[in-house]
Amino acid sequence: MASSSLLGPAEIRDLADLLGIQPTKKLGQNFVHDGNTVRRIVATAKVAPGTSVVEIGPGLGSLTLGLLETGATVTAVEIDKRLAEQLPETVRLLQPDADLTVVVADAMKVTELPVDPTHLVANLPYNISVPVLLHFLEHFPSLTRGLVMVQAEVGLRLAAAPGSKVYGSPSIKAAWYGIWSTAGQVSRQVFWPVPNVDSILVAYDRREPKGTVAERDATFELVDAAFQQRRKMLRQSLSVVFGTSALASDTIERAGLPPTARGEELTVDDFLAIARVRLADREA
Repeated sequence: MASSSLLGPAEIRDLADLLGIQPTKKLGQNFVHDGNTVRRIVATAKVAPGTSVVEIGPGLGSLTLGLLETGATVTAVEIDKRLAEQLPETVRLLQPDADLTVVVADAMKVTELPVDPTHLVANLPYNISVPVLLHFLEHFPSLTRGLVMVQAEVGLRLAAAPGSKVYGSPSIKAAWYGIWSTAGQVSRQVFWPVPNVDSILVAYDRREPKGTVAERDATFELVDAAFQQRRKMLRQSLSVVFGTSALASDTIERAGLPPTARGEELTVDDFLAIARVRLADREA
């Protein structure tokens, strides 16, 4: 291992060989090997001594070591047992005084952690990035800040504003929990192997919940329906939920919105307004 407290290209390859891992582009196994990129991510995430960080999918530990280097406390959630068992050994070798806890689990099923994390920082697997983000935001209200590296297309969707071509269901569901913004691109060359897609950093700042759990679920149901048929007017796309386009139209109007609008024009607050009218009708 190198004398540095981070992993370089040679160390990444040595660890992969040690564990018998042959990363493939097909499986989306791309390991960051550039220390400058790691430190940039950590700085942008505003991780400091004492910060309680949860990292999803630490892999060989490139980002983990960068987080620990600041004096932060890190809880790493790793589904691969080989990687989970090696990570503490790697950390002990390079940063023996670091405060790391490894949880061997599927991140999509984790609902409790040994500590309440305040920051989520991760290089997320591209195929589950949005579901796993929404899962953690739902189950860990202690998270006040986040910075994730995701496929550029996904990141732009998360941070998109109403009316944008990439605005959709992920944009609105993410906005339920907080404010999202892009925080810079990441070169393909800092990964091994080099991926076929571009990556982007997306930052998150939590705000107070917009409503109750029931209101959230009702809102998300409307959002899903609206974007399954995004080119249709709301009175048509939401008729799947309401039963008829007439009932959908009446509810949308009572929420103060035009039934002829399309989902891509509405904010999360607009969908919540419709959901609240619907829930009130159910209780009446």
